[in-house]
Amino acid sequence: MQNRVIRLKAGGVWPVALILLMVSVLAGCAGPSLDDYRDAQPELIPREFFQGELSARGVVKNFSGKVIRTFDADISATWDDDGVGTLDEVFRFDDGEVQTRVWTLTPAGDNYHAEAGDVVKPGTMRWQGNAIHMNYVLRVSYGDGTIDVRMDDWMYLITPDTLINQTTMSKWGVEVGEVVLVIQKLGYGDDS
Repeated sequence: MQNRVIRLKAGGVWPVALILLMVSVLAGCAGPSLDDYRDAQPELIPREFFQGELSARGVVKNFSGKVIRTFDADISATWDDDGVGTLDEVFRFDDGEVQTRVWTLTPAGDNYHAEAGDVVKPGTMRWQGNAIHMNYVLRVSYGDGTIDVRMDDWMYLITPDTLINQTTMSKWGVEVGEVVLVIQKLGYGDDS
């Protein structure tokens, strides 16, 4: 009987089950693809949504999902004749800190090259359907110094004037936090 049990563990069903388990775990690690949103509406066109004055409200969560900060932000978005966009952002946190970030979005084929002063590894803004994806490295304050954190940034247009932004922050491949915010176009639909 003991030999039979050893044979079952060494061959047959167990290696197949182990392989299936590993494949399902790895598949669960794969994130969404922009192709998943290709037909989603309303269509998100960065140059149209990020135009004029916008307002944002959001939270910063730590690695366990606990909200550790809240903020609001004002965003002023403009585009020049060459199609280069500027997003001038001012963040006000609940602890009194104020941060500014100025994004420059430069056309790069069907995408935008996205860079800002505290972005140490610029990203590419890609979009399809109602979604935008950016992946970049941001330098953030930490203790008495700074650390570089990978930002995996997803934005979803919910209505023509409302966008939800979810960003996963990671260091050395380990998730260390998340930022969730809602961005609203100001004056959208006003007839005045």
